[in-house]
Amino acid sequence: MDWMIATPPDTAVRSGPRPWWETRAFVAAMVVLSIVPLLYPPLPPLVDLFGHMLRYRVELDGDSPPLSRYYEFKWVLAGNLGVDLLIYPLAKLIGLEPAAKLIVLTIPPMTVAGMLWVAREVHYRLPPTVMFALPFAYGHHFLFGFVNYALAMAFAFLAFGLWLRLGRLGKSKLRAAIFVPISILVWLTHAFGWGMLGLLCFAAEAVRQHDRGRGWIMSAPRAAFHCLSLSVPVLLMLLWREGAGGLTQDWFNWKGKGKWFEMALRDRWRNYDRTMVGIAGAVFLLAIVHPRLTLSRMLFFTMLVLGAAFVVLPRIIFGSAYADMRLVPFLIAVGLLAIRFKGPTPPRFGQWLAYGALAFLLVRTATVTASLAIAANDQREKLAALDRVPKGARVVTLVGISCADRGWPLWRNAHLGGFVTIRRHGFSNNHWTVEGAKLLTVRYAPAGLFSNDPSQLVRDPRCRLNPTPVNIALAAVPRRAFDYLWLLDPPPFNPALLAGAEPVWRGNNRSALYRLHPAQANRPAP
Repeated sequence: MDWMIATPPDTAVRSGPRPWWETRAFVAAMVVLSIVPLLYPPLPPLVDLFGHMLRYRVELDGDSPPLSRYYEFKWVLAGNLGVDLLIYPLAKLIGLEPAAKLIVLTIPPMTVAGMLWVAREVHYRLPPTVMFALPFAYGHHFLFGFVNYALAMAFAFLAFGLWLRLGRLGKSKLRAAIFVPISILVWLTHAFGWGMLGLLCFAAEAVRQHDRGRGWIMSAPRAAFHCLSLSVPVLLMLLWREGAGGLTQDWFNWKGKGKWFEMALRDRWRNYDRTMVGIAGAVFLLAIVHPRLTLSRMLFFTMLVLGAAFVVLPRIIFGSAYADMRLVPFLIAVGLLAIRFKGPTPPRFGQWLAYGALAFLLVRTATVTASLAIAANDQREKLAALDRVPKGARVVTLVGISCADRGWPLWRNAHLGGFVTIRRHGFSNNHWTVEGAKLLTVRYAPAGLFSNDPSQLVRDPRCRLNPTPVNIALAAVPRRAFDYLWLLDPPPFNPALLAGAEPVWRGNNRSALYRLHPAQANRPAP
């Protein structure tokens, strides 16, 4: 493991021009390329995004008569406010849906720019292998719609690049001063992003202190001292979490943790997504065994620190799920960013790696673009049902979760029912509650069990996934509490359960909108 030896980065003087992957034009092209998958969809079809947008609509127009009947919005100090804070002024200028798309559109390019900056600061140049890391900006966390977290991670990587640069220039006092407000900004965006920034900075600073001859025993406390400028949000965290509740559970679930790695690029096509993760892993292994490649000690140690955090983290923290899963795409990306050559870049081998990495990036970008376009077209067709929904209507949505390919394709329409609130100012059962970050409260008691997520998710009884079997859900819907029933891609169900419901719109794959008549009693499930 010769990357553990303190060898300097390649700073050899070049007699010729820079290779194409080290130019400013390349950096600009990579940043622009990261926007491409999000250009076509009117709204990014990310799983949780429409549930968030439901909350944004109440944030903007919660005083209107229909919305105030169903929801209450109240600002609280929380480490999970990123897009909520940005959407308010921007939506006032250009509208909610354009504002949401614009904000989400900025996340991948900022993430890619941060990754490239970190690689440049660590290696003093851009290795050709850096392109293997960039597709993880569209990792499972982003496509799932964790937009506050994804935005915080974009800020964290940009901040980490600045941290490395100021440390390299010896401007520790300036760094300490400016990272106080930076740490607060990242924490407000999402607390997990702030924690990630702290791990990145601590690991890098520990290696830097070691390289200055202080030894590993003294490097850790000195690194912690330098990271004190990131600690102000600890006070905010204490204020936020005092009495906030929320479960923290599912520790050391090794089977689940193993699945998060194969799901790091989860999108639509199981074997393909897993193969792309496998290729990234093979490239990392190549860097370990190939005589001309090595790993940056700074980023390798950072990867180890992130790995330790991943092992320790439970699946649920303070009621927020997938805490450990969110870390995996960036854990892999940091490992890939660590790859470099031991000496001057061999021209032929460097070109071979560069074109292989570029092919990996372009193929992944093309398939994510196609996947998001497929989802956007499907959602456009389904949203036509809202033309039949009057303003302020109460709509219960049931979304079928497919068991095809072991439930791998992301549940793109899981929160599509949120558009009842977004566009029609009506009630929808698509909001979720996270203790301690409860900006929105459902105040429509008649909805009962169908007041929030995951009541909208249903499954075929033969499927082993978690949601409620479709026939049981249909029988349980309190018809007197709702004006409409919106079925989206439901599995086969007993049509007798819809007796008395009037179809007003039909779409593909059994999707339909029904007007409910309170006088008709619910039919029992078979």
